[in-house]
Amino acid sequence: MDWRTLVTVFWAVFMAELGDKTQLAVLGFASSGKSAWSVFLGASVALVCTTLLGVVVGERLATWLPLGLVRRGGGLLLVVVGVFVFFRG
Repeated sequence: MDWRTLVTVFWAVFMAELGDKTQLAVLGFASSGKSAWSVFLGASVALVCTTLLGVVVGERLATWLPLGLVRRGGGLLLVVVGVFVFFRG
C-alpha cells in the first residue's frame, strides 16, 4: 500500500467534500429526525460506489489516453460544471 498516496487522496477528498452539496444533503436528512445511522450508512455506501466508479473509469482512461490529457479533461470538466452552477443560480 502506498501510504503517501492514501493520505494525499484522503485530505484532498476530505477538503473537497466539506460544505459541498452532498454534505448539505446528508445534514438535511439527518436533521429530519430519521435514524442518523441509516443516513450515515446510506450516504457512506453511495460515496463508496461513486468513488469506485471514479477509480475504475480513471484507471481505464489512463490506459487509453495520456495522463496529461486526462488531467486537463478533468480540470476542464470541473470548470464547466462550476460555470454552469455559477450562472444557474
